[in-house]
Amino acid sequence: MQLRDLRVVALLALLCLAVGASASESPPKRPGQAAIASPHPLATRAGMEVLQAGGNAFDAAVAVSAALAVVEPYGSGLGGGGFWLLHRAEDRYQVMVDGRETAPGAAHRDMFLDDDGQPVPDLSRNSMLAAGIPGLPAGLVHLSSQYGRLPLGSALAPAIRYAEEGFEVYPRLLMGLEFKREQMLTSPAAAEVFLPGGELPELGSVLRQPDLARTLRRIVERGVEGFYAGPVAEALVAAVQAGGGIWTLEDLAGYRIVEREPVIMRYRDARIVAASLPSSGGVVLATVLNILDGYDLSSLSAEDATHLVIEAMRRGYRDRALYLGDPDFVDVPLEKLTHPLYAAGLRAGIRLDRALPSEYLPGIGSEPEGTQTTHFSIIDADGNRVGATQTLNFWYGNGLMAAGTGVLLNNEMDDFSAKPGVPDGFQLVTAQANMIEPHKRMLSSMTPTFIESPRGVAVLGTPGGSRIISMVLLGVLARVDEGASARQMVERRRFHHQYLPDRVVYETGAFDEATAEALRARGHVLAETSRDYGNLQVVTWDHADNRVQAASDPRGDLGEATEAY
Repeated sequence: MQLRDLRVVALLALLCLAVGASASESPPKRPGQAAIASPHPLATRAGMEVLQAGGNAFDAAVAVSAALAVVEPYGSGLGGGGFWLLHRAEDRYQVMVDGRETAPGAAHRDMFLDDDGQPVPDLSRNSMLAAGIPGLPAGLVHLSSQYGRLPLGSALAPAIRYAEEGFEVYPRLLMGLEFKREQMLTSPAAAEVFLPGGELPELGSVLRQPDLARTLRRIVERGVEGFYAGPVAEALVAAVQAGGGIWTLEDLAGYRIVEREPVIMRYRDARIVAASLPSSGGVVLATVLNILDGYDLSSLSAEDATHLVIEAMRRGYRDRALYLGDPDFVDVPLEKLTHPLYAAGLRAGIRLDRALPSEYLPGIGSEPEGTQTTHFSIIDADGNRVGATQTLNFWYGNGLMAAGTGVLLNNEMDDFSAKPGVPDGFQLVTAQANMIEPHKRMLSSMTPTFIESPRGVAVLGTPGGSRIISMVLLGVLARVDEGASARQMVERRRFHHQYLPDRVVYETGAFDEATAEALRARGHVLAETSRDYGNLQVVTWDHADNRVQAASDPRGDLGEATEAY
C-alpha cells in the first residue's frame, strides 16, 4: 500500500454525506458533513471508510484509533492507552471514556528506587517493569459496543488490512526507530518487525505486522477476552515476567474501562469541555482560562497579553504538580481548583509589570511525560463528535514486544512520581497524589477538548507531553478570542510554561523581538526551541454557513489537508 497514492486523502478529509443547511439565526441541527483530522492518511482513510459504510463518529473513532496503533507504532498501540471525549448529538450526552493504563497488582511506590532510595536510571522507561496494564483494546471494544452502529469487525477491518498488507516507512517512524534501536535489539520479536537483520528499514519500504493483525482478529472474534484472556494474555504475561516484570493474568482480566464526567468550564461566550482526571488537562485548562477570563486580552499589547498567559500557565501547572492524581485513589479538590473565585485569588497575585518566580509559589515539579503520543478529531454528519488522544508514552513505549502478539509495551509507569520531592507538606501531597499504587492510573496531560460557542463547535487535541495542555490552551484562545479557523489554530506559533523549570519555551516566530525583550525585562527566562513541537488536529463546525472544516498540524511529517464536497 503506497502513501503517495493516498496524498489525495491526506491526513484530513471532509466527507460530504448531505447538503448543509443554510445559515439561520438558530444553530443548525446537524452539519450534514463529516470531518476527520488525524496525523496519518491511512488513519483518516480508515475513518472515512467506516463512515461511508454507515458508521457514526464512534465507529470511525474505533477505526482511526486502531489504524494509528498500526501505522504510528511509535506513538500508540494496543499495548498502550488513551482517552476518548465523546458528544452524542441525539441527546447531547457527553462523556470521557477512560482507557488509561493501570499499575499492576504487585506494583509499589518504591519499585523504581535503589537501596538508598534513589531512582534507578531507565528502570521506569526501558524495562518490563515500566509497562502498565494496557487500556486501548478495552477502549476499542467499549466504544464499538456502547456507542457504535457497526459490528466491531467492520471498524477494525482497515487496521487489520494495514497490518497484513503493510504501509510505507516514513521519516518520523525511522527517526523513532533510530532513537530506540539499541533497546529494540534486546527484544527479538520487536527487532524482527522493526529492525530486519538488525538494521533500520529503508525509507519507503513496506512494513508488515502479521502478528498484530492476528491479535486484532482475536479481538474481533472474542471482544475484550481476545486480548485480556486466552493466548494473547498468556503470551503478554509470559514475556513480561521473563523480562523481570510483574504482570499477572489477573491484572489483565481485571482491567476495566471507566466512564467519567468531563471537566466543563466557561470562557467568554464559549463552553469548554475537556478531559477529566486522571488527565490533568481539563483541570489545568479550567484554572488558566478562569484566570484569563478576568482580563480583556484583545485590548492589551502583545507583550502584556503574552505575559498574562504565561503567568496563568505558571499557576495552572503549579496546581497540577501539587494536587492531581487518579480520582479513584486521591481526594482531589476539583470544585476548588475549577471555581472562578479560586482563579480570582490567583489572579490577584499577578502583576502586569513583573513575572513571579516559580520558587515563590510552593510546590513540586511533575515528572516528565513522553511526547510521542497521537491525537485525532472527528465530527460526523449528524453532529456526533470524538476527540481522542492515545499513547505508549516515549518512542515505541519501552521498545519491547511479546512474541507472537505484535504488541509493543508501554512505559507509562514512568508517569507516576517515583519519589517524593523536597520535604514540604504540599510537596508530599503531590508525591502522594501521583505515587505508585496497585491498579492506580497514572496522571496524564492528554487533553482532548471541545469548544462550543455561538459561532459553532471545534474539536481539538495534540501529542506533546507536558506541552499538550498549553497547546490546547493556545488553540482555545485563538478560536474564542480571535475567531481563528481550523487552519489558523494549527498554524499558530507556540509558547509554553509549566511552573518548573521556570522558563518559557517558545517556537521560532512565536514572539517578535519587541515582545521577547519586554518579557525578559519583566523577569521571564526565554528558551527558544530549535524544533517545532506538537501535532494539533482540529475539526470545526461553523453554524453561520453550516460548514465543517478540518486541519492537520503542518509540523507533522505527513500533514496536508484536502476537502471534498
